[in-house]
Amino acid sequence: MAPQNTSSSGSSAPASRPSYTDEQLHNALLNFYGGSSATAETCGHIFGFGNPNHEMSMLQRITATTMLDYESKLNGGQDNTDDAAPSIATLLEQASSFHKAHGPILPLQSIIQSKSPCMTLAAEFKRASPSKGDIASHLHAGEQACVYFGAGASVISVLTEERWFKGSLGDLREVRLATTELANNNNNNQQQRPAILRKDFITTKYQIAEAAASGADTVLLIVATTPFNVLQELINFARSIGIEPLVEVHALVELDVAISAGAKVIGVNNRNLHTFQMDLVQTEKVAEELTKRGLTFHHDDCLKEDGDKPQLSVCALSGMSSAHDVDRYRNVGVGMCLIGESLMRATDAGVAIKGLCLDPKDYAASQSISGGAYTGGTKMIKICGLTNPQDALVACRAGANLLGVIFAEKSKRKVSVEQARDIVDAVRKFGERSDRMEVKINDGNKDNPLSALVAKSRALELAARRPLVVGVFQNQSFDFIKEMVDKCGLDLVQLHGSEGMEAANSSNFGVPALRVVDIELGSDGTEEEKKDRSSMDTAAAILSKVTSDPIAILLDTSIKGDKHGGGGTGKTFDWTIAESIQNMGLPVIIAGGLTPDNIGEAVGNVRPFGIDVAGGVEAGPGVKDVDKLQKFIGGAKKAAVEASKGF
Repeated sequence: MAPQNTSSSGSSAPASRPSYTDEQLHNALLNFYGGSSATAETCGHIFGFGNPNHEMSMLQRITATTMLDYESKLNGGQDNTDDAAPSIATLLEQASSFHKAHGPILPLQSIIQSKSPCMTLAAEFKRASPSKGDIASHLHAGEQACVYFGAGASVISVLTEERWFKGSLGDLREVRLATTELANNNNNNQQQRPAILRKDFITTKYQIAEAAASGADTVLLIVATTPFNVLQELINFARSIGIEPLVEVHALVELDVAISAGAKVIGVNNRNLHTFQMDLVQTEKVAEELTKRGLTFHHDDCLKEDGDKPQLSVCALSGMSSAHDVDRYRNVGVGMCLIGESLMRATDAGVAIKGLCLDPKDYAASQSISGGAYTGGTKMIKICGLTNPQDALVACRAGANLLGVIFAEKSKRKVSVEQARDIVDAVRKFGERSDRMEVKINDGNKDNPLSALVAKSRALELAARRPLVVGVFQNQSFDFIKEMVDKCGLDLVQLHGSEGMEAANSSNFGVPALRVVDIELGSDGTEEEKKDRSSMDTAAAILSKVTSDPIAILLDTSIKGDKHGGGGTGKTFDWTIAESIQNMGLPVIIAGGLTPDNIGEAVGNVRPFGIDVAGGVEAGPGVKDVDKLQKFIGGAKKAAVEASKGF
């Protein structure tokens, strides 16, 4: 399969590029490994090395394509014509001139260590990726980088690969110049500009020299595709021109290679770039291994005044999006987190960065359980009534983190096992996982339902960093629900009938359960509760009945006289009930009658923990209207950002 040509928004990439056969790609890799003289000593860590039947991974295809592109570029001649590629010597002269005009190269490890005890943030500019397609192709590199820098990023990572990531060296230069200008304009704050990382598939000294000439302070070197001897040469060359590289590993065998080659800043990619599977434990495994070997790296140790700085700095790469992620890696000594996709998709990247709580004091304050009102804002966006994987992927890409498939018998959106399985498979692939997500719940608060539900809501928020599939059931047997969980691979269930609060205990199904609480309307569409009690009274009554069994509470509209439970009414309830419940400390998800037109009001006024929609974004029963769905999610995100500014 030949690589696909792509166009690059905002990039200086050529309109068309050559395509290569598998044989050409394969031969390029073999030559890079050393041809017939390649040995297990230098290449034993490389995926498929020594296997004549090995099929190239996507990472290897991209790397080989990049090598052939550069070979073609350089074979066109150097320095002889106006269109010729400059030589390394010329590039280094350009780098020297650039640094005289715009400031010297910044030392990556010193930048990271100077931020302790705060986590260093490497915020990434990435228009697209092979696994996710377009992410934010409309954004301008310099503008986005300035938002990152202004919000607290100390490193800006710029994807410069053209075919799959739609980047360019022009983006990198733009980022360097824009952030330098911003730092100079803010000189009264004595704020140092961010270090700029060239993130690409680097296999030659030439690419490092290119990076320096375009203003990069550091470059990414990927151990998974690089022979040991070449890695060592690239590290030494980078240092010879003042650049400390970020050396990326995934597996522990790659860690051996990185350390032996002399890496000082080690980035742990939680994503296996050969399979695109994500495992957030990978960084913790590397930290544990470094500790076993007696190598110093812990970020907190940078604060010690009576000793040397740690030998190494460890950076977590890929899969992070929340303050919980940052704190997770802070606890094992990681000094930098690289975050890209979630910031590129964020309605307000600056607010998103503030929400990462890079300072441990900010995180501690955000996690305090004081028994006060819930003021965390909207964290969960659930798109329910999905019947096909195409709609599920649209929802995922737009930013939904809960995807509902309905098994309730009376629903016009009821799915078959096959439909549900297809949706689960698509959502897992999007989330770069191969199995059910585990929601880690601390059951230590069983005797205090409110505290238990607050803690569980946080656990749900943490687990839903990658989208989860929720099976919706209504007055169906536990055995049937458990069967659907197992057959379809559901991450969560939602009980939408008269099963009772205790039925939502995870022991009944093997996965956590959302519990729906109906807010009843009369047959004329007016609220029954209003006739007899205030919203605060209704909220208090609901709180008095909750138990510690569910993972979260979802409020939905029901019609008086419906003995099967609510849902699907298309009508809103009095949102002040939800507001009152949250003022009493319990985060809730709200559903019922939500649409793109009213979601801004719902999120802005109530600031619910979550929102849930089905019919409000449909073209017909079970078929989503893409425009409505995107407007709904975009409107919710925008309103959540605006609402958070008051807290």
